[in-house]
Amino acid sequence: MFWDKFVKLCARRNISPSAVCAKLGFGSSTATHWKKGSVPGATSICKIAGFFDVPVSYFSAETVTVNGGIRIPVYGKVASEVPIEAITDIEAYEDISEEMASKGEYFALHISGDSMEPKIGDGDTVIVRRQRDCENGEIAIILVGSEDAVCRRIKKMPCGIMLISDNPKYNPVVYTEREVQTLPVCILGKAVELRARL
Repeated sequence: MFWDKFVKLCARRNISPSAVCAKLGFGSSTATHWKKGSVPGATSICKIAGFFDVPVSYFSAETVTVNGGIRIPVYGKVASEVPIEAITDIEAYEDISEEMASKGEYFALHISGDSMEPKIGDGDTVIVRRQRDCENGEIAIILVGSEDAVCRRIKKMPCGIMLISDNPKYNPVVYTEREVQTLPVCILGKAVELRARL
């Protein structure tokens, strides 16, 4: 079990689980979720293994694929109430290269709907690098209020932010600076690779 192995490493280093999470940039409630049985994604495990100077395989052989890549979880939806590290409803896994994994934290998302067609279709999977901001024109995964995450292009404006669908039948949606803060409107990451449904 991940939590048991994690606690043993913390005891050896004489550091608390919450302190490790803080040093690695995880949310304040992450350790609590792990203690309750959730398991961090592969890229998070890589960071933890690096912190304690142990091989990734110490936690789980499944985090490293047979071809030497890193396995990341694919979510069907991401909601605002649950941090990504604590999501246990994983639909599948995708493999990314160790080189890609070394450049950040990643997760994957199944796309539902046709708002990003023709480039990204219903049932496709996007690989997402976790980051809090994106440049104009980039495709991002965004949380709006209490809704599930959506995939849209970003356009920043002096008055706020615009979320744009590639499918012309959907109108752009504009959120004011105030709405960005109060709803809130949060960028979870940038879509860096498309894996189309076969």
